[in-house]
Amino acid sequence: MTDEKLHKVLAQSGLGSRREMERWIMDGRVVVNDELASLGDRVTVSDEIKVDGKLVDRAKQQAQGCRVILYNKPVGEVCTRRDPEGRPTVFEKLPKLPAGRWISVGRLDINTSGLLLFTNDGELANKLMHPSSEIDREYAVRIHGEVTDEIVTRLKEGVLLEDGMAQFTDIQHFDGSGRNQWFHVVLMEGRNREVRRLWESQELEVSRLKRVRYGCIFMPKSVSAGQWMELSQKELNDLCDLVDLPRKTVTVKTPKQAASDQRARKRARPVAGKQIRKGGHSGRSSGKDSRR
Repeated sequence: MTDEKLHKVLAQSGLGSRREMERWIMDGRVVVNDELASLGDRVTVSDEIKVDGKLVDRAKQQAQGCRVILYNKPVGEVCTRRDPEGRPTVFEKLPKLPAGRWISVGRLDINTSGLLLFTNDGELANKLMHPSSEIDREYAVRIHGEVTDEIVTRLKEGVLLEDGMAQFTDIQHFDGSGRNQWFHVVLMEGRNREVRRLWESQELEVSRLKRVRYGCIFMPKSVSAGQWMELSQKELNDLCDLVDLPRKTVTVKTPKQAASDQRARKRARPVAGKQIRKGGHSGRSSGKDSRR
């Protein structure tokens, strides 16, 4: 009987990323066959796994299949499931899952808007977030201040921040002139506030920031702030190919699930506010895709 690492099985059950599952095991939240689990444990299909006292229904999760949704995060929402300060979270408008839970693929800070991906597949989430996958993220950013050719060169060659060297792999002027200009920039990693900190290292202020692309997935114009959209089979195939995973099948929804999603969509109303103009929704910059 084939066995697998426990944290991998939990991630595949849609409970979270592999890294998060490792933390749960270390925190004593996971029990296997009525014994407290340890990091590095392996399990088979016959083993009984409980998290916080609740049985993990692996069969139900596998039957559900893979789902990925794109969400257009508004400014003002936080990327946690529950916020002690009572601020709105990105999870509140997402559709309900019959099993498992939505896993956020990376985060955006409260003052950053734009594209967030969510999936119920822990393996896919882990690969999409892991630094070794080298997935590029593209942002539309409005800069207050004069951006010279020398600054652009420095930001592309690399700048020493407090947590190490950082750089944009691509910078393209998008719109505007003078001291308020839009640029599209690309990063190959997702460190905390990295886009803002890079520009601030050049004594420039970021007045607006929106993520418009994650790997091969672009923000479509049809998805307003505060709304979500399910990815198609082709888009899921592209994501799996991007991170060298076997292709997964998009969930075939029952009529009840489809109706539930429709109700969730109606609740996810657009948030009022300015949007990036002149094609800023789509995020398709004039420069080349710099993913390596």
